[in-house]
Parts: sequence; structure tokens; C-alpha cells
Amino acid sequence: MSAFTSLLLRDMRIAVRVGGGALMGALFFLIVVTMMPFAIGPDLGLLARIGPAILWLGALLASLLALDRLFANDLDDGSLDLLMMGSMPLELAVAAKAIAHWLTTCLPLVVITPVLGLMLNVEMHAMGWVSLTLLAGTPALTFIGLIGAALSVTLRRGGLLLAVLVLPLTVPVLIFGVAAANAAIVGPAPFGPPFTILCALSLASFVLGPVAAAAALRHGLE
Repeated sequence: MSAFTSLLLRDMRIAVRVGGGALMGALFFLIVVTMMPFAIGPDLGLLARIGPAILWLGALLASLLALDRLFANDLDDGSLDLLMMGSMPLELAVAAKAIAHWLTTCLPLVVITPVLGLMLNVEMHAMGWVSLTLLAGTPALTFIGLIGAALSVTLRRGGLLLAVLVLPLTVPVLIFGVAAANAAIVGPAPFGPPFTILCALSLASFVLGPVAAAAALRHGLE
């Protein structure tokens, strides 16, 4: 088994054991979606129109929950120092940790999206499109958050700083994710352009995120 795979499986097991992965993110996602109809009112037409935006916003906030612990636990127990001194490139190591976070936190959100969409009166034929946009866009949220987690790991009140750093950077992902979902559901704009840009954002963050996060860790811990 390669070092990359071992680190990936290790982080996934830790996330599941401490309850900071799939369970916490899914519960938070459920709470956000459940509270929205009470705040907006019983207008089913309005809920159907803004349902994709609510689902995207809930997924964005839920994905941030475990980011502050992405490097914090490794810093406390010394594992981060071993990763920095190990034979595996640090960029590859932080990429493994980000992929583990996406698999344990964001992928379950994509899976439960069709169920939660029913609570927002989103039509059944639209559930697949909303889930597809989340599947394409949540990797960008994870790898952008990876940079914020690396910057805040050595600072006090890192959780608050992480939200301040990451949320503005996720605005383009949110805009094109909601635009793609709305285009697929109600039109008249085509689905292809915003979805293509959303995929491009995820691919760019996948390439640049680990490099920037590794540089931030080296600078902050030296």
C-alpha cells in the first residue's frame, strides 16, 4: 500500500471515529434545510425557486465544519512534522487529506441532497441536476478550504479566521453552482456554460490548492 493511500485511509478513519465527517456535516446540512421553510414561510413556489440556492449554501457551510481540524490534530500530536519531513511530497500529503475530507464530509451531502430537496419542494426531475452540480463543485470548496486550513493551523482562533479566509473565495463556486442548477431546472439560460466553469474551478483548485497549502504550512511552521 502506498503512503498516499495509507494517509488517505487514515484520515477517513479518524474523521468517522471522531464524528467530524459524514455525521456532523449531514446533520448540519439537514438543520439548515429544515429551518429555511420556517423562516421563509409556506410559499411552495418560492421554496421551489430558491431551493437549489438553499441546498448549495447549506452544503458550503457544512463543508466548513471539519476544515479547522484538517491539520490541527496532526499539529498537536506531531504527525504534521513527520509529514513535512517524510519522503512523500508535502503537496501530495495535503492533497490526500483534502480528498479524505471530501469523501467523508462532502460526498455524503451530495448523496442526501435528493431527500432534502423534497423538503424544499424541488421537483423530482431537478434533483439529479442539483446533485450533479454539487458533485462537480464541492471539490472546489474542499481544496479552497484546504488553503485556509493551512494558513490558520498555527494561529489561535483558527476556526474563525478560517471562515473569514475561505468564505469570500468560495463565492464564485457558489455563484456558478446555483446558476447551473437554476439553468437546468427553470432556464432559459443553457446549463453547459455555468457547469463547465464550475468544473473548471474544481480542477483549478485541485491543482493549485495543495501547492498553496503546502507552501503555507512550510512558511508557518518553520
